Amino acid sequence: MRPRRVPVSLPNPWLPGADWADRHELLLFAERMTAAEAALRALRNAAGWLRSFGEWRNCVAVGLGLNAAPQPTQSDLIGSIPIMYSGDRETVVGYDARHLHFRIVVDVRDGPADGQVIGMTTLVRRRSAIGWLFFAAAIPLHKAIAPALLRGVARPGQGFPGER
Repeated sequence: MRPRRVPVSLPNPWLPGADWADRHELLLFAERMTAAEAALRALRNAAGWLRSFGEWRNCVAVGLGLNAAPQPTQSDLIGSIPIMYSGDRETVVGYDARHLHFRIVVDVRDGPADGQVIGMTTLVRRRSAIGWLFFAAAIPLHKAIAPALLRGVARPGQGFPGER
C-alpha cells in the first residue's frame, strides 16, 4: 500500500510547543516489526535523492550560521539523526538546532487481519525568523520526503554505507 496522510493534533508530548506537524501512515501486511525496526528501515532505506537533500540541507545550514544536523559519530543515531527514545511501539529521533527543533515519531499498532499500521509523525518548533523561513522552504519538499521515508519501511535495506 501507499502511505496516506492522516490528521494530527498538537500539542504533542515529544515536542511541547511544536507549531507544525504532519502524519503519514502505511498499512503493512504479513510482516511484524517494532517501532525501532520501522524507524531504522525508514531512515536507512532513504533513496539517494533524500540522502543528497540531507547533505545539501547541512551545507546550507552551516553556510547560514545555523546548526547542521549532527554527524554520525556515535552509535545512538539512525542515519545522522539522534535517537531520543526507542521502544517496541514508539521510537523518536530528532535534534534541537538554534533555528528550530525537529522530531520524527515512528509508531506501530495492529492493523486489520495480519496487518500492522506504521505511522510517522513529523513535529517542528520554529524558534526564529530564520527557522520560519528555512522550514517554509522545506515544506514542499517534506510533502515528498515523508511518504518516501515511510515507503522505505516496506522494503528491507542495506543501511547507509559504513553502518553496521
